[in-house]
Amino acid sequence: MSEERALVDTQGKFVQVVKDGRKVNDLEWLSGRIILSNKRVVLVSNEGKETIVLGRVQSIKNRSDVDQAIAPVSGYFSLQVGADVHLVAPADIDTFEQELYGTTLDGQVVLVKHPAVEGGVVRDTSWEKGQLNVEPDEVGLGVASGQFVEIELVDVGAVAVTERTVRGSERRVLEVEHTVGEGTSVETHVTGSTRHVAFLESLVRQGELENAADVDLDQTEREVLMALYSGVSPFEIPEFVGIDVTEVEAVFDHLVEQGILTEKRVRREVKLKARGRNIANEAMADQ
Repeated sequence: MSEERALVDTQGKFVQVVKDGRKVNDLEWLSGRIILSNKRVVLVSNEGKETIVLGRVQSIKNRSDVDQAIAPVSGYFSLQVGADVHLVAPADIDTFEQELYGTTLDGQVVLVKHPAVEGGVVRDTSWEKGQLNVEPDEVGLGVASGQFVEIELVDVGAVAVTERTVRGSERRVLEVEHTVGEGTSVETHVTGSTRHVAFLESLVRQGELENAADVDLDQTEREVLMALYSGVSPFEIPEFVGIDVTEVEAVFDHLVEQGILTEKRVRREVKLKARGRNIANEAMADQ
């Protein structure tokens, strides 16, 4: 049994918003000390001390996806244990976030299918055992076959959770779209215990939310994105889409400005960013 060790000791605010399955009215945020160890979160205020055992936490929602309307703070985490939900807003939120996901996910053994989808094409890839490696800006998966899959959080384009039959049993499967190599779009599928899938989903959704496809593009721009997503070289876009080079250059400029493409070098070579892959994927689904 591992020895308990402190990871973060900071000031902050906290409040219980659901108790025994019922929403708490007249919420009162308490100020105090927030201590995170590899085994628990301890909340200390003038009202006393409360302990949240990490091994009993069923879900974590981070500052990107919790309801900002109910809190007078800029960033916090929702921790659910059974029918109880606490919001925790540490002053040192970045360190707390890194250590929280690290201590709950780092080193956990999961099943991985990579690539499950590559360039929009479903691959006949087998499930393999893998081990999670959580870093500040990425999730790594060391797979039994020897490959190491890196998922940069800022590169996550889309995230989904589905129910699939994996090795003879129904499991919750996390599907994460990102890129590898020179920008090839892939999906990595991960499954494991229900709680670890939920924690990992919360972590990778940060990138998805930041890269949400909320840009209004015209038909030509969408056709260019779909062509790039399908693997067409930027230099072949004019002929493939049927527009002249000058118009393609203007489309590239606009998409770079919108944060959908990134320019790789001066000769107008571009690469889809996560937002662009989201838009292209949606546009192709509508065809």
